[in-house]
Amino acid sequence: MSIPIKRSLERVPGGMMLIPLLAGAVINTAHQGTGEFFGSFTGALFSGSLTILAVFYVCMGATIELRTTPYVLRKGGALLLVKVLMAVVVGVVLGHFLGEGPVSGGAFAGLSTLAVVAALNDTNGGLYMALMGQFGKAKDAAAYSLMSLESGPFLTMVTLGVAGLSSFPWQTMLGAILPLIVGMVLGNLDPQMRTFLGAAVPVCIPFFGFALGAGIDLSTVWTAGLLGLGLGLFVLVFSGATLFATDRMIGGNGLAGLAAASTAGNAAAVPALVAAANPAYKQAADKATVLVAASVVVTSLLVPVITAAYHRRLQRQAPASQERSAGRTVADGAGGRLAGSTGERPADAAPGTAATPGTGTAPRPATGEPAQQSAQESARGTAEGTGHP
Repeated sequence: MSIPIKRSLERVPGGMMLIPLLAGAVINTAHQGTGEFFGSFTGALFSGSLTILAVFYVCMGATIELRTTPYVLRKGGALLLVKVLMAVVVGVVLGHFLGEGPVSGGAFAGLSTLAVVAALNDTNGGLYMALMGQFGKAKDAAAYSLMSLESGPFLTMVTLGVAGLSSFPWQTMLGAILPLIVGMVLGNLDPQMRTFLGAAVPVCIPFFGFALGAGIDLSTVWTAGLLGLGLGLFVLVFSGATLFATDRMIGGNGLAGLAAASTAGNAAAVPALVAAANPAYKQAADKATVLVAASVVVTSLLVPVITAAYHRRLQRQAPASQERSAGRTVADGAGGRLAGSTGERPADAAPGTAATPGTGTAPRPATGEPAQQSAQESARGTAEGTGHP
């Protein structure tokens, strides 16, 4: 008997991360201390999220190619820079009102600067490349090789620091990006290492998802469902509009900007990593993880729909000049066939040439006056036979 477990998980947006995360959260909520009870390797699966994520970022870094074309550098660099700047602006505004902790009551209970910045900072690379592969160009998909520098907590830490919230020691900042750098070095020095380590990226995802979920108590975050939906819509609308405008400004058609308006599955790991680096965010981390996970689902469902709809609009609004050009091409072809069927010499044919009667083939040089008379007589005969005056 064969059960399509993997295929079923992949049908859920971000399912390889979200389903294990939910499973870990359910176990932890129902029986807290399960990992400590079993200990050993089983306990490590419940508590080893940081170790698994360190391996994940080394493997992810190996997939980043440093050799990029000017187009990829312009497209990927612009989208990366604007996405980071967006998170900085939002972080500064929310940091002024919320500080480091979450909202304690009301409809926005659980919302924090950490949750919003983490949801904005990381693009769903698999979704982006799939959409660009279907609706865009191969070099648009390749732009993610530069955008993947978003992965990990480093940029979120930078954003929170720029926003004037708790700062992070330089050792912690370096430690957050060092695994990614090590992976980049290995992958660019040896293509075989890139292939070897890159293959492990999807394997790590369900394991760190489960370990992250095992640290979440669902009884404290049950109100995050509707709020998470709102966060996902905010990411989609705010980043979608900004990245769309950016893509148009650098000469694109806007598709790449819309396709990048999502939250990556591994962004759900960022709040826990930030809290591990700075305990000031520990109170916000659990609820932020759930909110970011909800944003992953919402953006994964809606971004493909919006991108596909805009692609259809682009196809309907093809430049009128292309249609006129196509019309002229058809008319010219029809004129050539008509000239060939009547034996008339095309208007643009060089003097001293004669058409091949009834074939529509290219004009051929006339070899003398008798040949020219013969061609004219044949043309008159053809016209009479077809009813032309």
